[in-house]
Amino acid sequence: MKKSLAILAAVLSLSAHASEKLVVGATPVPHAEILEFVKPALAKQGVDLDIKVFTDFIQPNVQLAEKNLDANYYQYRPFLDEFNATRKTDLVPVVGVHIEPFGAYSTRIKQLSELKDGASVAIPNDPVNTGRALVLLHEAGLIKLKDPSNTLATPRDIAENPKKLKIRELEGALLARAVNQVDLAFVFANYALEAGIDTNSALIVEKGKDLYVEFLVARPDNIKDPGIQKLAKALNSPEVREFILARYKGQIAPGF
Repeated sequence: MKKSLAILAAVLSLSAHASEKLVVGATPVPHAEILEFVKPALAKQGVDLDIKVFTDFIQPNVQLAEKNLDANYYQYRPFLDEFNATRKTDLVPVVGVHIEPFGAYSTRIKQLSELKDGASVAIPNDPVNTGRALVLLHEAGLIKLKDPSNTLATPRDIAENPKKLKIRELEGALLARAVNQVDLAFVFANYALEAGIDTNSALIVEKGKDLYVEFLVARPDNIKDPGIQKLAKALNSPEVREFILARYKGQIAPGF
């Protein structure tokens, strides 16, 4: 009997110190790096953070909806809202963490005035970011949109294209590689950082609006789980703010 009680006590003791595993999907830079930074602090709180790195914008949401992930961290609200609407999912934002600039880069020209007629311009191919890039081209005076306030504009919404720019829509992850293959390419800051592109060299830049704060995202069934809430608190900590400022030197900004 005493032996059984001793075994039970040992099991209960181990359970009390067992970690809660949290599987979180993220794109490599800066999202996975920021998660790696908070991992030790979460371990001290009994949360074992398992970071799954993705290189596309669709699978992290698909895997979260299918409960293969507990959360993800890589997207902003307009993208999440569009994904939920088209995929009939109900993923929910938890906390905003950082803001990334979105810009157009070139290895062939040093200023927009050098862009020649018939130049090739690569933009993201997902609905939210296609519109985002086209609005920036409109604001730069390179095209005219029928409705410049339409953030879901497509190339069909271009009213005037005086330079006859050739708009190429590519998957977000491919845009950084396209910089050397086209005259102008719009690249997300996370992919630019990963590819070693200086975000300060952008010829067109949207420095980051509150609309584009990148969120930790979960599901309605687990958003209030202790592990998710501990991760949310860690991502909005003064330590993470300092890490973002020191590590990325202004190339991304805290969003909280």
